[in-house]
Amino acid sequence: MQLEMRLAAKFKAACIAELEAVKPGNVHMLSDGHGMTVQDFLRSAEVASGVIAQADLSAGQRILQAVQATNEAVGCNTNLGIILLCAPLIQAALNAGGAITQKDVQAVLEQLTIKDANDAFAAIRIANPAGLGHSEHHDVESSASVTLLEAMQEAADRDLVARQYAYGFQQVFEGLAYYRQLLMRWERSAWATSALYLYFLTHFPDSHIARKYGVGQAESVCHEAAAYWQELDARDNPKTYLRPLLDFDQALKAQGINPGTSADMTVAVLLLYGLQVSES
Repeated sequence: MQLEMRLAAKFKAACIAELEAVKPGNVHMLSDGHGMTVQDFLRSAEVASGVIAQADLSAGQRILQAVQATNEAVGCNTNLGIILLCAPLIQAALNAGGAITQKDVQAVLEQLTIKDANDAFAAIRIANPAGLGHSEHHDVESSASVTLLEAMQEAADRDLVARQYAYGFQQVFEGLAYYRQLLMRWERSAWATSALYLYFLTHFPDSHIARKYGVGQAESVCHEAAAYWQELDARDNPKTYLRPLLDFDQALKAQGINPGTSADMTVAVLLLYGLQVSES
């Protein structure tokens, strides 16, 4: 199978694996939410995978064309953050011929152009994420005057996806190390994914929540999630903690709170894991 076909399959598999895990506040196989269904996300994974790994695209074109395909298929923003995070990883894998290191990703980030920024800005306008607002510097409503890396560096202090660009996907690689530990302990990928999601939700104020409801609300959810993450992480059998997680899920969704960035980071880790495992 050609490399780009394998990468497309890995991207789709990562998106589906994330949906199979219980993720409080976010859409998953046991609970739709926020006006979106599991089927919307499955369809999005299918159509985005069809373009995001094409060998002849730039990183910015991967982002734009994957978002365009998603918007045409489901008409809502299901995967902007996922695409923004996964496009550089896929670019790095194409360059490296498979498995990637953090150095490979950094090389992709440093080669990003103003054209990549304009393509990404166009994708963000199409997806129109909730609470986006306007920025004094490098506003997505305007033409880019800097590279995509420089634009992300400017936003890194307020957006976790942007921070990955600014710091070589540091938190994604740290998340991979934690995910590997969970797999060794539990040997259950869906539960390892749930704990990984809660790890991100506990340690980083969710950017999607912050944009919609403010940083204070995002930090409050962090504190609330910490107890659930710690309890799940301590279990020998994570399945015994299903009911509290579903109750937390229902409570967040009743408030309209969707930790979307934590879910996006989770998909990026799952993709990175898929790249490392089968190619190494």
